Amino acid sequence: MLENLQQQPSDKILDLMQIFIEDTRENKLDLGIGVYKNELGKTPIMESVKKAEKILWLKEETKAYTKLAGDLSYLKAMKGLILADSVDDNRVSAAHTPGGTGAIRQGFELIRIASPKAKIWVSNPTWPNHISILNFLNMNHGEYIYFDKNTCDLDFDGMISSLDRAKPGDIVLLHGCCHNPTGANLNQKQWQELVDFLNKKQLLPFIDIAYQGFGNGLIDDAYGVRLLAEQCDEIILAASCSKNFGIYRERTGIIFTISKDEKCKKLSQGTLAFLNRQNFSFPPDHGGKLVSLILNDEHLKKSWIDELEGMRLNMLEIRKMLVKELQILSGSHRFDFLGKHRGMFSLIGASKEQVIEIRKRHAIYMIEDSRINIASLNKNTVATLANAIIDVGV
Repeated sequence: MLENLQQQPSDKILDLMQIFIEDTRENKLDLGIGVYKNELGKTPIMESVKKAEKILWLKEETKAYTKLAGDLSYLKAMKGLILADSVDDNRVSAAHTPGGTGAIRQGFELIRIASPKAKIWVSNPTWPNHISILNFLNMNHGEYIYFDKNTCDLDFDGMISSLDRAKPGDIVLLHGCCHNPTGANLNQKQWQELVDFLNKKQLLPFIDIAYQGFGNGLIDDAYGVRLLAEQCDEIILAASCSKNFGIYRERTGIIFTISKDEKCKKLSQGTLAFLNRQNFSFPPDHGGKLVSLILNDEHLKKSWIDELEGMRLNMLEIRKMLVKELQILSGSHRFDFLGKHRGMFSLIGASKEQVIEIRKRHAIYMIEDSRINIASLNKNTVATLANAIIDVGV
């Protein structure tokens, strides 16, 4: 039987990670994988997380299964963090998932059950795993314009124009904040225009929010999600705790649905529990416990918010330093867009050939579309990257 298996397409980000590992040059720099790193090049455990783990170790009394949809305290804490009071509880369903990726997969599966003929519209570009999962599930999907490669900014008019082709009942996959891979995001006026457009066209938003707190702050980063929750009859929302809590390997995610009424909410909640059972039965509990401990404890929450804000401000400072260095080296302002982008990532506008040349000459690794992880840079490596960018003629 096993000889009938076919080689599956590889993940470019994971492939790049392996090439980086095999590179023996001491000065190599990994800007590919999406993790936050400190000045020592390490991904630290947040102090608030360490304290929560100690509390959990002392107080946890069982490793028995949690509920199919996950621990209620985690679900409520995450609803408060992301949605706040933007929508009534009697319209919200939720389920704990293995990471944000698990939430996205469950969301696609839910769509396949509820509306198998619906087309899912995905930004061009987007996180590659969105497309990979959709292809694997053989789900109908298309692309909408998002990024202007000439200005390295959001093309909002193009976005609306291309989505005008969508039919009532179609799904629009949106990035809640800190767009991956571009770093270009909607402003508040554009979010309102988008909500009005979606409602007029009867399109259902599916929001992927993986970086809340990394852009303009916890509240501002949730602006678009909360606006959609307030003004749309139905939404699907996938969220991750990997980045903003620094618990990547704990695989802590959540999926929400917002229904038009309580009857639909019950159907949605039952379906989310059913999907968990079919795919992995009970969700992993450890990361969710840590998150709920932090968000439900006044002192731990303040500590976490302060740490998260420090990470956000550090990324902004790195962006400013990189823009300044590139201004000096290029004698122009053509890279100023990097200072306007938000979140971990930006597309620097290099061609595939230039990206490969940067890798060969300078041992700097980035995705072939020229996505760089700002959070992997520090004050000692900014100049190295800037010199490499100019050296290959970007």
